[in-house]
Amino acid sequence: MTTTLAAARDQRAPWFSRLPIVAQLRRSVGLQRGMLITGIVICLVFLLGAIFAPIIAPYGFGQLSDGAGSFPRQAPPSSDHIWGTTVGGYDVFSRVVWGAQTAIAVVIVAVILSVLIGVTLGLVSGYLGGWLDRILVVIADAVYAFPSLLLAIVVSIVISGGQSSLVGGIVAAGISITVVFVPQYFRVVRAEAVRLKSEAFVESSKVVGSSTARIMFKHVLRNATRSLPLILTLNASEAILTLASLGFLGFGIGPTAAAEWGYDLNRALSDTASGIWWTGVFPGAAIVLLVLGVTLVGESLNDLADPRLRTRRRAKRRKAVTSASSDPAVGDTKTPGSTTAPEGGRA
Repeated sequence: MTTTLAAARDQRAPWFSRLPIVAQLRRSVGLQRGMLITGIVICLVFLLGAIFAPIIAPYGFGQLSDGAGSFPRQAPPSSDHIWGTTVGGYDVFSRVVWGAQTAIAVVIVAVILSVLIGVTLGLVSGYLGGWLDRILVVIADAVYAFPSLLLAIVVSIVISGGQSSLVGGIVAAGISITVVFVPQYFRVVRAEAVRLKSEAFVESSKVVGSSTARIMFKHVLRNATRSLPLILTLNASEAILTLASLGFLGFGIGPTAAAEWGYDLNRALSDTASGIWWTGVFPGAAIVLLVLGVTLVGESLNDLADPRLRTRRRAKRRKAVTSASSDPAVGDTKTPGSTTAPEGGRA
């Protein structure tokens, strides 16, 4: 009954309050709300930095000189270069800002491709079954059992062919991460499709003559993808780490094609022994903060999706309302200016 009333209230709410993140933000309380707000703020900072990188960054990601001449190498933070320069003469602040654009672009490509391929294959495999299901399950298990980073390296080498361009590097890194993530979406959607295909609403659709494609993509798909936003946010943080690992190992995007934090960390290794800290601290902090923001959002959504936590929160609210209504001091409160008739008489 309580769940039905809550769903009815959500349907009557304005459309913007029913958006994915906004709806969870309205339902969150306490630590969950703090985690969710913190994660959203961090992600928004990086997203705005990626969108307005040409305005925020004082130099280009591959710029080595300006009107005053070439940039100094390994220069400490100063008024001209607020976060210093690298061993190659690149401005660290500009590289970090432009790197946010590369990271978010790769994550978007990887997540979209993973969801499209994994959900489609999982839906078809789970609903149709048979020999196709057995083949897809074996392939997915084999890919899932393979070391994810090693698989991403192999796929990156095959796709990029040693060439590193902006679009080609982003697509290659995105596809490399997609191959790692597809089995996760496949297994989740397949398990839900196997469970849902025996439900009453699916049998009713068959009775009224609905086609197999309509049942799969209209009825089963809608109910099989409810947990995907949680997996999506958690996989986004893993995609950022995989991209940084590829760049750190030298299989990512080159410095002249785009800014990439993993590559900058690799170049900063030799600076550490010389006491040059700024070339590695800022790209590393960017990776940590972005992963932290995405993880906080994912963990908060995971907590809010737990029905036990929602039930506990409603129980606390009902208990507070019950105690307030049964309090004699609250019940005897009169409004100013009201009159009470004397006992046995008239007012």
